[in-house]
Amino acid sequence: MDSSNCQLLSVSGLSGEADQHHFNEKKSISKTKLHKNHQHRHKGERPYHCIDCSSSFITSKALTVHQRIHTGEKSYGCVQCGKTFAHSGTLVRHQKIHTGEKPFGCGQCGKRFADSGTLVKHQRIHTGEKPFDCEQCGKRFRHSGALVKHQRIHTGDKPYGCDQCGKLFTESGTLVRHQRIHTGEKPFGCGQCGKRFADSGTLVKHQRIHTGEKPFGCEQCGKRYSLSGCLAIHLRKHTGEKPYGCDQCGKSFCRSSTLFRHLKIHTGEKPYGCDQCGKRFTESGTLVKHQRIHTGEKPYDCDQCGKRFHNSGHLVIHKRTHTGEKPYGCDQCGKRFNQSGNLVIHRRTHTGENSYGQLQD
Repeated sequence: MDSSNCQLLSVSGLSGEADQHHFNEKKSISKTKLHKNHQHRHKGERPYHCIDCSSSFITSKALTVHQRIHTGEKSYGCVQCGKTFAHSGTLVRHQKIHTGEKPFGCGQCGKRFADSGTLVKHQRIHTGEKPFDCEQCGKRFRHSGALVKHQRIHTGDKPYGCDQCGKLFTESGTLVRHQRIHTGEKPFGCGQCGKRFADSGTLVKHQRIHTGEKPFGCEQCGKRYSLSGCLAIHLRKHTGEKPYGCDQCGKSFCRSSTLFRHLKIHTGEKPYGCDQCGKRFTESGTLVKHQRIHTGEKPYDCDQCGKRFHNSGHLVIHKRTHTGEKPYGCDQCGKRFNQSGNLVIHRRTHTGENSYGQLQD
């Protein structure tokens, strides 16, 4: 730092040894401040509070940046697309979307990142390091941002509000994605098929359809999935966990969507109707599959024999004739089947039920 740039020196008239003493003192203060900020980060302390909402921050600079949410100030603009940002760091990261630049690479898996901070957070996946812990429940996190978001579970704090519908959110990113419902904006496009998405995470998941990538594997049976959520649901087959229960009949399910469909049995609700034959359905996906009977559309084809199908589920079952896969096993005799329905029918040989599920004399 040039001493001529320091306002303290120019005002006080310090020079020579006094000059050097001043800069050493300034450097020491800066180090102390950094150390304090670092300690705040580990302890989860947030001494800087926003007067407009209940948000609090580790550093005064972070508070200043946050306050731009309330003022609407976005002084940093992208020269390529015109998008504006509240602070310069976000603009720098954004510009790498246009350039495709990812200069920071992981030494373990080769994955590359646009900024060094994201690389550091990623590397903790390999090391297992979780340096940030919640004082209330002891849960640990790989980065401070995740801890901040988690702490809002305990506080109930939702500092980010939609100015169109008033809905509140715990994270600014969730608010941004929500606002695209109102604007219809889909800024993330697939390079292979052109389909567009409201957020980058959904695009990444979609791209696995093209690449066939299935990064999430079951440790028990080796089955792999493109989404972590699908793996979590699959694991319930092994554990027997069925966390979603019907409050009308007590039946429980592995996933919430199955419960939602089941509830329509009790209500008799069939909101989706076919405009060709009038047949009605409880969900839109079943209507779409049904309409292919009228159109003759068979969008799912087997890459081994070329046979085509109305829906993806039938293709999955068909492929098992080629692979020999039989994922459904009888827990009484060990016999295996390529379809869950065949296993259900087989189990009746053990229980003595007929094809209608009734006990035979």
